[in-house]
Amino acid sequence: MKHLDETPSTPGKFKMDKSPYFLHRTRWQSSVAKLAFWSLVFVGFIFIFFYRSPSSLPDPSRRSLRTYSWGGPAWEKRVRSSAHVRTRRGVSVLVTGAAGFVGTHVSAALKRRGDGVLGLDNFNDYYDPSLKRARQALLERSGVFVVEGDINDAALLKKLFEVVPFTHVMHLAAQAGVRYAMENPSSYVHSNIAGFVNLLEVCKSANPQPAIVWASSSSVYGLNTKVPFSEKDRTDQPASLYAATKKAGEEIAHTYNHIYGLSLTGLRFFTVYGPWGRPDMAYFFFTRDILKGKPISVFQGANHGTVARDFTYIDDIVKGCLGALDTAEKSTGSGGKKRGAAQLRVFNLGNTSPVPVTDLVTILERLLKVKAKRNIVKMPRNGDVPFTHANISSAQRELGYKPTTDLQTGLKKFARWYLGYYNGGKKAAS
Repeated sequence: MKHLDETPSTPGKFKMDKSPYFLHRTRWQSSVAKLAFWSLVFVGFIFIFFYRSPSSLPDPSRRSLRTYSWGGPAWEKRVRSSAHVRTRRGVSVLVTGAAGFVGTHVSAALKRRGDGVLGLDNFNDYYDPSLKRARQALLERSGVFVVEGDINDAALLKKLFEVVPFTHVMHLAAQAGVRYAMENPSSYVHSNIAGFVNLLEVCKSANPQPAIVWASSSSVYGLNTKVPFSEKDRTDQPASLYAATKKAGEEIAHTYNHIYGLSLTGLRFFTVYGPWGRPDMAYFFFTRDILKGKPISVFQGANHGTVARDFTYIDDIVKGCLGALDTAEKSTGSGGKKRGAAQLRVFNLGNTSPVPVTDLVTILERLLKVKAKRNIVKMPRNGDVPFTHANISSAQRELGYKPTTDLQTGLKKFARWYLGYYNGGKKAAS
């Protein structure tokens, strides 16, 4: 991604009955408990999305249900050209959320190695749309056409699969952010659940069915205190609605894999950062406010505890995404009917080296040559968790994933991009 950088879970011990009846009963009780939990979660989502009065919720259509213009011979020609595979072993990939942070980097990497790539994004205004448009322009220059449309638009998705028989889908479109869920909860249900189901419905009926790699989140670990977080750890204690929708996505993926034979790989990203990043992320708005001389709020955990994150540089995340695509097996269904067992996986993609947020600020001060005005505040109850730490042994073994960028190096690249893109910090980021 070099050219992107340069571009303007022990209770006390007891003796356990290990009889077959006991073990069977325990497994049964565990299954019932999980079923009850997720049933409550889905009922809650349905209540939020369908039964709250229109006046009590922001209108999700303001962000993503606009009318988009698509179709016609010229449009289809652009779609085919962008998705054209240019190498003998290349694949054709539909990338949703292509104008997003991770989506842009993944799309560019796929295109550089000769794969066919078609982007899809709704360009909503969760954060500054002009940044998304700039990413779109970057992709256009590299030959990636980004279709403007919504993943909830079944007609559009069906049309795209009619025009191009995609072998893979990299599903990165989602409503991101932990705190915003307290303001607009329905947008998370709309994008992360309804949108995901809509995409899977189209994919299950496609012939051939594509293999799907999609973005889950480290947020699914929620209130876990066991570290580092492993894919085998419990994920039934979400601390935010965002986390709950991502966990719901993992259960939905299991369902479509089991019933329809879709090959699905979920990737739990851990605090991704780097050039062309998201303005709602701490490293990004810390940079903005430090340069503007504004005070920054640095969270502190309970009892003056340290708040730390497993910051993962974007280039490492891209390598993990491509590794997941390259090792994804074909879906086994055809025309919506399952023909055999299909691959179902989930991986952590992190740096496995948590860094205190206070250290992040210190590094930024050094890179920007400006002293930050720090306000140390108690972490609010808004869905954030005090720490994240990824166990990446599974991704290392199965995907060949090996992060190589430390925070100092990654932030240096981000700062260089930020100063260039925002003209020395004079242009305000939204």
